[in-house]
Amino acid sequence: MPVDEPPPAGSTRTRLELQSIRALLDAQRRRVTQYAERYGPAAPDAVTRTPESVVGAPPSGEEVLDALPVAALLLSPVLGEDGEVRDVVLLARNATARADTAARFTDEALPPWTGPVSLFERIPSLATTAIPRMLADAHRTGAPQWSDTVEWLVHTRTGPVRVSAEIRIAPCGNHFLLTWEPGGRLSMAAAAQQLVRTCWAEWNLADDGIQPSRGFRQVLGLADDAPVPSLYDLAAATTPDCLTTLYQALYDVLLRKRVTQCELRFRGSERVFRMVAEPVRIVPGGLVWALRAVLTDVTTDRRRREATRRAERDARSEHERADAVAEIAGVLRDAVLPHFQDELDSYGLEAAAVYRPDAPGAGVGGDWYKARGLPDGRLLLALGDARGHGLEAVTLMAKLRYALAGLAYTSEPVELLTRWLNEVACADARESTATAIIAHYHPERTLLRWTCAGHPRPVLLRDDRAAQLPAPAGGPGLTLGVLPGTSYNATETKLETGDIVLMYSDGLTERRPADPDQDTLRFLGAAESCFRESAAGPGHAGLQDYVERLVARLDGPHRTDDATLLALRRP
Repeated sequence: MPVDEPPPAGSTRTRLELQSIRALLDAQRRRVTQYAERYGPAAPDAVTRTPESVVGAPPSGEEVLDALPVAALLLSPVLGEDGEVRDVVLLARNATARADTAARFTDEALPPWTGPVSLFERIPSLATTAIPRMLADAHRTGAPQWSDTVEWLVHTRTGPVRVSAEIRIAPCGNHFLLTWEPGGRLSMAAAAQQLVRTCWAEWNLADDGIQPSRGFRQVLGLADDAPVPSLYDLAAATTPDCLTTLYQALYDVLLRKRVTQCELRFRGSERVFRMVAEPVRIVPGGLVWALRAVLTDVTTDRRRREATRRAERDARSEHERADAVAEIAGVLRDAVLPHFQDELDSYGLEAAAVYRPDAPGAGVGGDWYKARGLPDGRLLLALGDARGHGLEAVTLMAKLRYALAGLAYTSEPVELLTRWLNEVACADARESTATAIIAHYHPERTLLRWTCAGHPRPVLLRDDRAAQLPAPAGGPGLTLGVLPGTSYNATETKLETGDIVLMYSDGLTERRPADPDQDTLRFLGAAESCFRESAAGPGHAGLQDYVERLVARLDGPHRTDDATLLALRRP
């Protein structure tokens, strides 16, 4: 805070605001000066009088020592041949020192006082402190010596005791007077100011006299020998954007006589201070003759608030983006996920489906399914799971679903449709992979002919027993989008009356860590138990109720992916 620099050239507005603050302070100084001249008593002429008599004898040295309000020791120097202080003898302690020792140490802790003794023999650890140097300087210069804080250990019968005090050593005739303030209260006050980044001062408006707290310079970032800034110095060092609020605060204190506060930023610094100021009056309700203020460094608090506001803005933006994604995904869900009623009756099948997104409000992920009649009388059935989450997965899911719908009209077998769909996924510029079950249902033969591309195999529920359908010859094929030119094999499943075929995505059964075999067993057990508890009733509504209960049995907080279940029944 460069308080010793001239006011910045700045803009015209800045110069006018500084001039206003200067005028406000000058006007209050004139008012205080006029008040003092009008109501203050005239200083009497100095009169020198010699008392006619002195009553009583002067006090003894011990009485003077005991009258001191601080703890004091009377020391006698022991000089060496070179005239320097080699040791000091403790001659006497005043009443305050004796009381301080009694309060700090028990009677048995220290050896009893037996009269004059070497100070450094009485308390050996004092020899390693600043006290020997202070004694030497006081002897050599004849001037009092101060030390902020001196710490030493007193070895007692009950253990070492740490002592901290502010020491003053002053020449006293041929002796020294050592006084101390126990506890280092001033040092602790300065440390507390540094800890909470708070300082205070009182500015006299008549003569610019300033009474600052001990840590005032340190909190404001001033050098230890820098002059304490006047109120105008503060204004001159303040950034232009804070001058208006500073003027208003000074106006409120000096003229409206109110407690007020403002924020200050100083040129060349990023720190922010909150100043709370109050008027100091000569008489209650009278003229304000001084301003008292507390300044607190609130930079960290402001940064935290700004970081919180940024985080809130980012979270709000992210929430709005998520809402937009969910809305778009919801529209896509309605567009690409069919709702079955009775449209498969002509094929001799009933169908029901349940979809669960990976998180509440997510709308839709990479799962998809399809059921569409073909011109040749067959029924196209498919269920897939596109890699990823969000719009990226939705985009891939829609691409594969609509590509399959177009390819199906070629009347080619499902193994060729699966191969072509793999080429579509491989041709995508991004890393696009997906798993799928792709099937043709031949109603005249009640035959399901299907392929598997890295997907969990369908489950057949027959006579209250659930079993996973055998894989095509050569095992399940590769996931779509992994390797161009991949061939796929198909297998056939003959459906009997009452059979239910369940196709599902792994998000419904997968647990962490993943174990596909355990996931499959879990699904089979749930499919059987739900059927035994309440057999799927007739019609679409009965089948839908069954799949809803099955999904509810398998679903839970463990799920981290969207889940889909498609059920087909031959009534």
